[in-house]
Formats: sequence, C-alpha cells, structure tokens
Amino acid sequence: MKTLKLTVCGAAGRMGAALIRAIDENSETELVCALERSGSDKIGYDSGTLSGIGENNISVSDDLDNAIEISDGLIDFTAPAASIALAQKLSGTDCFQVIGTTGFTQNEDAELSKAAETATILKSGNMSLGVNLLAALVEKAAASLAAEDFDIEVLEMHHKHKVDAPSGTALLLGNAAAKGRGIDLQDNSVRTRDGITGAREKGTIGFATLRGGAVIGDHSVMFAGESERIELSHFAQDRSLFARGAVKAATWVNDKPHGLYSMRDVLGL
Repeated sequence: MKTLKLTVCGAAGRMGAALIRAIDENSETELVCALERSGSDKIGYDSGTLSGIGENNISVSDDLDNAIEISDGLIDFTAPAASIALAQKLSGTDCFQVIGTTGFTQNEDAELSKAAETATILKSGNMSLGVNLLAALVEKAAASLAAEDFDIEVLEMHHKHKVDAPSGTALLLGNAAAKGRGIDLQDNSVRTRDGITGAREKGTIGFATLRGGAVIGDHSVMFAGESERIELSHFAQDRSLFARGAVKAATWVNDKPHGLYSMRDVLGL
C-alpha cells in the first residue's frame, strides 16, 4: 500500500503538534513537510522535536510551493483567510486539502465552495468522529421533535484562548438541527440574550457560549419541552482526537475528484 504523504499547515501550534503526532502514529501516512507562516520564529526548527515525538529531520518551512509539489495532501488548522488562499493555490492540482479551521463567514464559505470546483477539499467544523455522529443524531431528533413542542438550545464551552464564537462545532450542530427542522439557521438562530428580551420566539435555535480555563471542547444540544428535556452531548478530553479524525479524513479523501466534502461523507452519514 502506498504511504500517504502529508503536509501539516500551522505546524508549530498546538493542533499542528497533535497532527504531526497522529501522522507519525498512523502506518498509512507520512509527514513530508511542516509549514508555518513566513516570519514565524519556528522556521528552521525540527518539527518532530516541536511536536514531542523526537527529531524527525523535517524542518518547519514556509515554502508552500514545495509542500504542494511533494505532498498528496495538506492538513490545515490555521485561519480562514489562510485556508482560502491555500484552497485557491491548489486549484487544478492533485493535492487535496483537509480543513479543520473554524470561524468562516458566509462569504468565506462561498469562496471555499468556489475553490472546490477545481480542487479537492474536505472541511469540517469538527474533525471528531464522535461529534459528527452527534450531528447526525441531532438532525434526526430535530426532525422528529416538532418546534411546537420542543425548543432547541446549543451550549458550548472552550478554553479561554479560543477566538471565534459560537464555535465551529456549535454551528455544525446548529446547522444539523436546522436541517432536521427544514429551516435556515442564519434566519432562525439567537446568538445573544441581554436585558429585556421578551419571550423566546418559537422555532428559533439558541446558542450559549462559555469560555474559560483549558477546556478542549464541550458541546450539548438540548431539546426542551414543557415537561421533559432531551440532551445530546459530546465532551472532548484530548486534542489528539481531532488530529486522528483529520488524518482519517485525509486517507478517505485522497482519491476523490474535485469537490467539497465533509466528515459526514467520511463516515457515510
């Protein structure tokens, strides 16, 4: 079996280190390049040493062109603007992109969809296999529990350093609930409540965002009825689960034609 040659974008960050470890642990994958932004003080450092697996003789680089040339695919947990620029750079190539970046606007998502017409891209708000199974369950529950009887609230908590809210995972779950209800999330979500808000509007999907400490990621979707409440939850205990999911996604998308894919495609959901 051919070993899948992968590049990690954002290699010096916490997720970058987790990805390098996950690639090293997987017998089907091989790290061939570790990328960081130009000007990073980690350029030239050994990526294996930075990730904690020991020296691997692959220095952190900012040479994107070389990475595309020698890689089957790139795993990208960076920032929306960087992910979009990379997707556009991959246009017309056989090198795929797995995106775990979150915080995209609607316009940025549209740019990625456009790029996927000529590139192979897999994007998910969460690379955890468990979270994506949870999303499928949320969609089914939302379709089964009528808006007249059950209100939907999405609760999430992350570490104090997270910069986007609601989290990509919370939005993934909110979109699953909206799909189950046959509504558009953008037009039916409530992101903030402050002051005299009035009664809750029937059929809306609420979001509550908590930040603090070192929480990796806790998510719950609540279906609140008049005399009962159903909660579907996922609690991330180690960042490595996202890295392992991203590597699994890479092995799945490797031979796929140009297009935009998700973790639900990987899981066959």
